[in-house]
Amino acid sequence: MSPRSTPGPAPRPTTGPAARRSAPRARPGPDDLRRTFEAVPARTSQEGEPFADSWWGRAWVAALESLSMDEARLARGRAYADEGKVAAITVTPGRVVAYVLGSRARPYRAELRLRTFTDTGWDTLLDAVAAHPGHLSALLAKEMPHSLADTAREADVRLLPGGDDLDPSCTCPDHGRPCKHVAALSYQTARLLDSDP
Repeated sequence: MSPRSTPGPAPRPTTGPAARRSAPRARPGPDDLRRTFEAVPARTSQEGEPFADSWWGRAWVAALESLSMDEARLARGRAYADEGKVAAITVTPGRVVAYVLGSRARPYRAELRLRTFTDTGWDTLLDAVAAHPGHLSALLAKEMPHSLADTAREADVRLLPGGDDLDPSCTCPDHGRPCKHVAALSYQTARLLDSDP
C-alpha cells in the first residue's frame, strides 16, 4: 500500500486579474506587429504637386529626398509610384518591404530599414502622449497633429525619421542610394502614411 499523497498548495490562477498583476507585460515582437497594405493604385499627378497630402507624409518624403543626391533617380521612382508599379507593402518595426516592377518582367524586392524606438523611448513617448488626451483622440482618428511631434521633441524622442535614419536596399543591380525601386516604395509609403500615420 502506498502512502496517501497530501494536497499541496492550490495552483495559481493562469488567467484573470491576479495573473495579469503577476506576469510582466511582454512587448509584441516584429511578427506580431506585421501589417501588409494592398498595392496603392496608380494616380495622375501634376508637375510639382506634392506626393503626400499630410504634413507627416511630406515629412517622410523629405527624409527620402534628403537621403538622395540624384534627382533623376528620385523622379523615376516617383513615376514608378505614380504608375502603380509598387505591389503590396509589408511593414514591420524597422522595415518596409515591397516588390516593385521595373524594366524587367520579374519585380525587384525593395526594402527600407529605419530607426525604431527603444523600449525606453516608447515608454517616454507614451507617457508624453498620455499627458495630452487630444493626441490620443487625434491618433485614433488617424491624424497626427503638429503638437504631437512637438510633444515628442520636448520628451527628447524623435518621432519622424530623417534621411540618416533610412537604410535602403534592393535586389536590382543599381547601387544608388536609394535606387528608383526603393524611391517608388518610399513614395507609396508616404501615401499610406497620409491615410494612417
